[in-house]
Amino acid sequence: MVDQSPQPAPAGFDLNKATIISLLYIAGFFVGITGLVGVILAFVWKSEVAGTWEESHMQFHIMTFVIGLIGSVIGIILSLILIGIPLLIIVAIWVLVRSVLALLKAQKQEPIADPKTWLF
Repeated sequence: MVDQSPQPAPAGFDLNKATIISLLYIAGFFVGITGLVGVILAFVWKSEVAGTWEESHMQFHIMTFVIGLIGSVIGIILSLILIGIPLLIIVAIWVLVRSVLALLKAQKQEPIADPKTWLF
């Protein structure tokens, strides 16, 4: 008789596609270009993960990048009159929080509840 019970999740760190993109976004705070690599991978992998829990993560990461980019451009422009500096700080915190929350859900292999939201 073969045991058909579900296998428990591994206790270690799961390096799935959604986790890789989250880590690239977080590394982008130190190495800059990795955020761009992350969004490119999200676009490339989006069709590969269609129908799985990772699909919502790809949409979430793409939205995070696009909104973060728009917020950063607006913040840089407004920095000329010193209003943009707080906006840049807020955008950085927003991207970091979204990336960490996505990383935590990716480790649990859970989908993002509403990947098109601007919130968390």
